[in-house]
Amino acid sequence: MSTASITSNSFSPLRPTLQSKATNSNHLSTTSLGTTAGVEKGNHDQKTKAISYETFAPRSSIVRSNLTKLQVLTSSRPVAQSMSHSSKVAAPTTTGGSITTTHLNHNGKWNYLDAMLPPEILRDDAQYDTMGSLETRDAHIGSTLARAAQTSHHITEILTNTANLHKVLLDTVSLAQSISDRHSSLLQHSSELSLSAERLQNESNLLERHAMEIGLPLKHYDAVDRLGLQVGILFKNGNIVRGLSSVKVDDAAFSGILDDVDAAVRFFAERKDMSAADTTGNGAGNASKSSSSSSSGSAEYYRRSLALHEACMDLFKEAIVDRIAQTSLQIYGALDLKKKSVSGDTLEASLIYTRFHGISSRSRHLLNMVKERMGNNIEIPVVKSRKIGNRSEMVCPYTELWTLSRNTYIQNRSNLLNTSVGNHLDFLKDKHGLVGMTRLASVFLMRLCTAETVLYLDFFGKNEDKEKEEEEEEGQDTKENINANDSMETKSQNGTFHHGNSNNSRTKSTKAKTDTAALASKVMAKDGTYYDDDFQTFLDFLCNNLHRTIRRALISMIDLDTLCQIVSVLREERSLANSSPVTMAVARSLGRVIVDAQERLIFCANGMLSKEVVRFKATPMDLDYPDKLRRWKEKKEELKNPISNGIPSSIEDDALKLQMQIYESWFPPIRSVLKVLSKIFRVVEPKVFEDIALLGVQSCAKSLKEGSLYIEKKSGQLHCDLFLVKHLLILREQLSPFDMQLRSVERQLDFSDAGKAVSRFLANRNRRLFSMTTENALVTLLREGVHTREAPIDSKRDLEDALRSACNAFIEHTSASLAGAVITLIDQYKSITSTETPLHSHSFLSSDYVKAVFTRTLDRLEPQLGEVVTQMSLYMENSVTRGILLKPVIKKILRLLEESKRLVSLCHAEDKSSWTDDVKVEVLALIDNIDHIIKREAPLA
Repeated sequence: MSTASITSNSFSPLRPTLQSKATNSNHLSTTSLGTTAGVEKGNHDQKTKAISYETFAPRSSIVRSNLTKLQVLTSSRPVAQSMSHSSKVAAPTTTGGSITTTHLNHNGKWNYLDAMLPPEILRDDAQYDTMGSLETRDAHIGSTLARAAQTSHHITEILTNTANLHKVLLDTVSLAQSISDRHSSLLQHSSELSLSAERLQNESNLLERHAMEIGLPLKHYDAVDRLGLQVGILFKNGNIVRGLSSVKVDDAAFSGILDDVDAAVRFFAERKDMSAADTTGNGAGNASKSSSSSSSGSAEYYRRSLALHEACMDLFKEAIVDRIAQTSLQIYGALDLKKKSVSGDTLEASLIYTRFHGISSRSRHLLNMVKERMGNNIEIPVVKSRKIGNRSEMVCPYTELWTLSRNTYIQNRSNLLNTSVGNHLDFLKDKHGLVGMTRLASVFLMRLCTAETVLYLDFFGKNEDKEKEEEEEEGQDTKENINANDSMETKSQNGTFHHGNSNNSRTKSTKAKTDTAALASKVMAKDGTYYDDDFQTFLDFLCNNLHRTIRRALISMIDLDTLCQIVSVLREERSLANSSPVTMAVARSLGRVIVDAQERLIFCANGMLSKEVVRFKATPMDLDYPDKLRRWKEKKEELKNPISNGIPSSIEDDALKLQMQIYESWFPPIRSVLKVLSKIFRVVEPKVFEDIALLGVQSCAKSLKEGSLYIEKKSGQLHCDLFLVKHLLILREQLSPFDMQLRSVERQLDFSDAGKAVSRFLANRNRRLFSMTTENALVTLLREGVHTREAPIDSKRDLEDALRSACNAFIEHTSASLAGAVITLIDQYKSITSTETPLHSHSFLSSDYVKAVFTRTLDRLEPQLGEVVTQMSLYMENSVTRGILLKPVIKKILRLLEESKRLVSLCHAEDKSSWTDDVKVEVLALIDNIDHIIKREAPLA
């Protein structure tokens, strides 16, 4: 059998399922393409068939062989394939992964039976001839046909199911389309119904609004006609007749009546304004309306509504204002306050408070009704008289009623309390003195302000329901804080424990603080402003009694101690009063009293300094130094040994007496300045204190200078220096705790150029005396002739300079008194060092003279140095101070002795005839003795 090339479009008989599926797929594809392209023309189909895909995608030999088999099976005649007639061509096929060869017939063509045979039995010709008989081939063909029939039956079922599924799918798509159309129609109908419903709702609202607009005037007309008899108003023939009301302000129905009247007033006021605007716009044509129509119109009913509102306000005034005034008159008569006053101890329990607390609940209820309506835009015309004619103003009646009630309350409370408060303060002043009265009066006024604030809030505070709600909220917060604090404080290392008494006391104190804080929150807002400034003015008026009482006593007081105590007590009480907004009226009054007391204190302090320091004239007893110090030292020894004198005393009394004796030993201006400054340091302002201290220190330094000159003449230079150093040290030491600068600027008028300015003024003939510009001649004269000269003053620096000068003077004078001859000798030697003359030519450098100088110095040194040390210990108790002051003197003398030794060596080297070795040794021995005495006496200082 010759082998031919495998053509396309044939499947192997061993894969019927694949073949059937491929056929079915080709059929579906053809059907789909036909359905899709059925509308196309024939020419287009011919063009499509003429296209060969072999050009773009060549088929393999296996594919061509399968296609050839398929063509043989589906056609009634064999199809010849191009093949070689001279040789057998084997077409490879794939079976189970191995490559076999498919044989053609002897003519090189496929026949129907060969195509139906499986590829396994298509072997070479020899094997094919020996394969078996014809029955075997028929058996194979029969089995192959059976399998092909079974596969075709299966494919037919699949196609049937597919067709049914396609039909169901088409029905489903049709049903979905129908549902979508119905849904669209439903949405359209729903939107139309919604629009119709909205239109109907708008029309319903419009009809309701029209109905309300139509019925609103009728309601207000009916209210005016109906409420007249209830509030005591009768409208008859255009007139208003007042009578007794059938309703009381305490009735529950009165609030509704008031609301109806307010609404009627607002409504008819608006209608009246609209009618006035229409009348103005229409011109004079509206003037022809009849009087009956005007009387029944909005203007008439507006007049009637105002009459009803005025009647309601009169009921309020009768229940609040008249009740307060009547109660005050009853209290005034019952207590006979015109002749006597109520004691401060029983003031809070008197009728002045109990009767007012009795009417406070009803008044607060009515005043809250008034306060709730203060912002409801109700305004009525009120005629207020002026000097030129009367003028009508629109005011809120509720605001006017609130203001009238508050002013009436404040005025009556002032009349009841003012006399009693003033008399009680006078009683405290007479009984306890001014200082004790200041403290007691402050406490009394703080208690009075608290009681008045509570009473005021009982009248003009919020409703009880609102207060209870706020108190519950604050109480809950306070309870949580207390529990938190208790849980933190009662913890210990082993656990927690409870302290009943401490918790109870803490709870009471916390509750008191909470009550005070709640009361303060009702008086002052969070931004620091008071809710009612007029009530604070009333409290200031009550507290001014303290100012008047203390001021009358301050005018005649000259005692600095009392004034300082008063200022200190007032400051303490003011700090306590400032702790709560309720008592700040007392703090303000105490502040005014403090200012007056400080002014009086400053005046008295300046007067004392002027008398005892600035204009001080020292007497011989004041400058009796050192005898004054000796007497003080003797008294000091007596106080140290009280048993020897037979006068027993306590240690505290001795210390006090000793301190007083120390003060008595000081110079009087020193005592006065320090006494005044120590008293006023903490009770006046720092700037004022520095000014007073500056004046005192300057005057005191001047007095010390003058006193030292007197002591120099009386007791000598040593006592003069020690007196000045002692008191300057005391002054500096006592002023250091005050921590002040003691600086100022002194301004003086300088008239040095006044003569020249007057000359130019007289020489100017064109001077303008009455010109209102800067070229005025008098202004020019003052500007050119008078100048201001400023000079800075630093008293602390001046004090240090004075102390330094006094110490240097003491050093110089003491050195001169101890070694004056040696100092003179050294100064003479230094004066000739610039000349070239020999030393032996000067007489003061002779051995005899030098020896006499050091001998005389040695003889006088020990008693003089002992006298200096003794006097220094008399003036200065502190040994350190004495050592510091004496140390420069000793250093100076020791330095002179060293220079003297060098001088003796020079004289001995130059003139050995007079300066022999024995003389030199003798002079050096004198110098060593002086040095030994100085070093021995120095520690004693």
